Amino acid sequence: MNKKILHKDVQNFINSNLKSDITKLILKGSPFSKVSIQEIAEQIVAKNKCEKKLPTWFSSKNIYYPSKLTIEQTSSELTANYKSKLVSGNSFIDITGGFGVDSYYFSQKMTLVTHCEIDKKLTQIVSHNLAQLNINNTTTIIGDGIEYLKSCNLKFDWIYTDPSRRSDTKGRVFLLEDCLPNIPKNLGLLFKKTDNILLKLSPILDISSAISELKFVKEIHVVAVKNEVKELLFILEKNYSKTVQICTINMNKESIQKFNFNLSKTQDATYSDPKKYLYEPNSAILKSGAFQQISAALKIDKLHRHSHLYTSLNLMDFPGRRFEIQHCIPYDKKQLKKLIPSKKANITTRNFSETVSQIRKKTNFKDGGNQYLFFTTDMNNRHMVLICLKV
Repeated sequence: MNKKILHKDVQNFINSNLKSDITKLILKGSPFSKVSIQEIAEQIVAKNKCEKKLPTWFSSKNIYYPSKLTIEQTSSELTANYKSKLVSGNSFIDITGGFGVDSYYFSQKMTLVTHCEIDKKLTQIVSHNLAQLNINNTTTIIGDGIEYLKSCNLKFDWIYTDPSRRSDTKGRVFLLEDCLPNIPKNLGLLFKKTDNILLKLSPILDISSAISELKFVKEIHVVAVKNEVKELLFILEKNYSKTVQICTINMNKESIQKFNFNLSKTQDATYSDPKKYLYEPNSAILKSGAFQQISAALKIDKLHRHSHLYTSLNLMDFPGRRFEIQHCIPYDKKQLKKLIPSKKANITTRNFSETVSQIRKKTNFKDGGNQYLFFTTDMNNRHMVLICLKV
């Protein structure tokens, strides 16, 4: 950590060049003898990454930024704030602290927070930034969080960890034992130090596999922002043996969509042909697998067991996108072109034999416009196309 970067003149230079061409800026060289142009460029790139993701950091003075990769891997303020509402108490430890965004928000809810980070430079950066953000109830520890727990005599109200996927793990499907720290292997240690654990896990992790690897899972929160799943949050409570509660949330600018359900409660969906309105669940619900539960809870019909599209006669609130069905036709290229003379539409496939790109190639339809085409399968296993307008 080069503290010369925090000098007033250097900070002014960084802020005045946030919109500059980085390549051209590097070629000009640094106007400062003790701060290289590469260091300045790294600060500019990382700060720009924070403008929307971490606005508190972006708008605060004298913030020191790590590499852009660290910023990309950290929680957003939106998701960090959500996590902080899941905990309460006096003592809290984040054993994989990173850039400290989560610790910052946990410090708003807990009396004392401990931030463990194995990277010495990153720990120094976090310590400096927390001071700039007027956080005085957080202690930063340089070192491995698991090893710190082994050596300390403290017990915490909560332990939080964001395990990282090992670089040698291949493929998109992986297990918790493929991550560092290995949570299943260290559960015994963790529960000696706390009764409550909060895990932040990758959105590509299989939920069922994670449940089978862990013990005492109480809640799972599937967190999406603008219909993109960002985090899976697992709450573990020592000796908990009741059913798992699944909470889905999709945070948009205009609304927050929530749907919760009991994992073990068996619920059957109802099915029908398309009615007047069509509903597409948000990504958090799709990730949670609540395909039967949402039909039963909202008393809304499903088009097909594997289509994950829903329909109703009257318009209703729904955690996802809503459409009014204009036409329901068999998959016929000629008929489609007659009904969509502009040859412009937004195309989605659900439980369909062809991909969006294959359909576009066959129909020559371009992306865009105000019409939405859903290529799917009905309850009688027939392919069909629903031509809709967004509500």
